[in-house]
Amino acid sequence: MPATYNSLTVTKKTKLLSFFTISDIHITDKESPNQLIYLQRLHPTLPVGAALHSGIMPYTTHVLDAAVQTVNALHKQNPIDFGLSLGDACNSTQYNELRWFIDVLDGKVITPSSGAHLGADTINYQKPYKAAGLDKAIPWYQTLDNHDHFWIGSIPVDYSLREDLRQSYITDELFATGDVLSDPRKISSRDYYMGVLDGSTPYGDLIKAGPVGNFSSAPKVVADPDRRSLLRTEWMNEFFKTSSSPVGHGFNLSDANDGFACYSFVPKSTVPIKVIVLDDTQKENDGSADFHGHGFLDEERWAWLKKELADGDAAGQLMIIAAHVPINVEVTAPNSEMDWWLNPQNAVTLPNLIAELHSHPNLIMWVSGHRHLNTVKAFISPDPVNAPEKGFWQVETPSLRDFPQQFRTFEIYLNSDDTISIVTTDVDPAVKEGTPAATSRKYAIATAQIVRAWDFTTKHNPTNDPTIKPMPTGSYNAELVKQLSPEMRAKMRNY
Repeated sequence: MPATYNSLTVTKKTKLLSFFTISDIHITDKESPNQLIYLQRLHPTLPVGAALHSGIMPYTTHVLDAAVQTVNALHKQNPIDFGLSLGDACNSTQYNELRWFIDVLDGKVITPSSGAHLGADTINYQKPYKAAGLDKAIPWYQTLDNHDHFWIGSIPVDYSLREDLRQSYITDELFATGDVLSDPRKISSRDYYMGVLDGSTPYGDLIKAGPVGNFSSAPKVVADPDRRSLLRTEWMNEFFKTSSSPVGHGFNLSDANDGFACYSFVPKSTVPIKVIVLDDTQKENDGSADFHGHGFLDEERWAWLKKELADGDAAGQLMIIAAHVPINVEVTAPNSEMDWWLNPQNAVTLPNLIAELHSHPNLIMWVSGHRHLNTVKAFISPDPVNAPEKGFWQVETPSLRDFPQQFRTFEIYLNSDDTISIVTTDVDPAVKEGTPAATSRKYAIATAQIVRAWDFTTKHNPTNDPTIKPMPTGSYNAELVKQLSPEMRAKMRNY
């Protein structure tokens, strides 16, 4: 918005769209033999280490179920048009992790354990339960992300220095590797057994973990074929095995058999708003030895995005981009795996990507997950006085697993002055005291305190960017205003 804009006299005239976003659920098979659990002990205060092992891990399906129930309750009060899952549904590409995710949304019976199913009769987080399921009137759509097609979201399963990585998912032997957090190439070492969580204990004790020299033979678990790692195409096709809508959850609009995970859709035929779902994750065969969490577009996806944006402008459609990896909010550093990939294979540099986005006045917002944060950023128009409509917003949705364990709702309004308002609200899942989901929320707070998550957040957000204002509570509710081009103002008056 230009500096002269005053919204005090503006009223919201018409609600155009209402939707919710969830992200970074990280449904985790805590009994899988290769989850990298032990490495957290080598990096006890590093937030990414907490992603490898924390008290939250046994409860990931329960928190998702609580969030779904909360969405349903909100939908009864004010109808929700659709939902977006912005990625990291799984923790490590596993079939059973993905099935738990889809089955929770479908309202199926969930057996949140694997292998020997220890504690399934006695431990609350291990007991089978029937998920509530998302209200059948709400369609939901899926975005591809790094944890859904890379081992622990970081290393390609079939293109790493370990030829046995894919087999390690379904074997009965605990995975041994080096400290890949300090150097991903140490995956070729066999220094530490990664361990598993003991489902027969109330707190999920870490067992069968530690330096390889401490063991006379490799520790073992009961193998489970449902732990198998999915190829990108297999992962996408699994969304066709569902009882909620639409079948395919967006991948019916792309080529799931070819692995192309980009598509677009119009949520309401009576409202000119298009959602562009963009796969901006790295490729499995890019040859990089770095962590695979960077933003990336190959030539095919870059050409597709430009065409979708141009088509939206030509059709007089307002546009929302939904992608897992956000843009221009992460300090570029050697140890960061969340910024835009600086590599010749990337079809577009970050400045050129932003310039392209600024050239499309109908783009109103980029929504993303990935960083487990609630950051909101204004991408101000390069000509804010004469063409303020070239600006857009970026809104990050936090993790349902980690603090603050929230999802987002979005309500888009047409205002009395022909601007657009985006009202975005963080929502805490409603949980009943004593339930596994309630226990998980306590662990999420404790983990954030132990690893000093807020210090990490402020360190990795650009400190000199006036368009980013971190909130001290970790939540970020806002009304975001977007001005329209003269052509779109004239068109939207019909609504």
